[in-house]
Amino acid sequence: MRIATLCGMGFGTSMMLKLFIDDILKAEEIKADVIPWDLGSFKGQQADIVVAPTDMASHLKSYEGVVVFIRNLIDKKEVRDKVLGGIEEFKNRS
Repeated sequence: MRIATLCGMGFGTSMMLKLFIDDILKAEEIKADVIPWDLGSFKGQQADIVVAPTDMASHLKSYEGVVVFIRNLIDKKEVRDKVLGGIEEFKNRS
């Protein structure tokens, strides 16, 4: 499974989300590659799950994979719940 974390510049938000998700995956014993991207570089790339801030929703409307939007980027419970929900959705699609 490949998870992309997105932000505008590819430095802060996407890296923070990657670190949170790495911790979640380790705790849940789930194997996945988590790759931080900036929005521009992500175009044309593929991921099973995309995790992004809610302000990127308009840019990801047509993305066919599972998209998880995070409202409060420092709320680890929100990130955990939504990412695990996205993983479950991905498994159900497969």
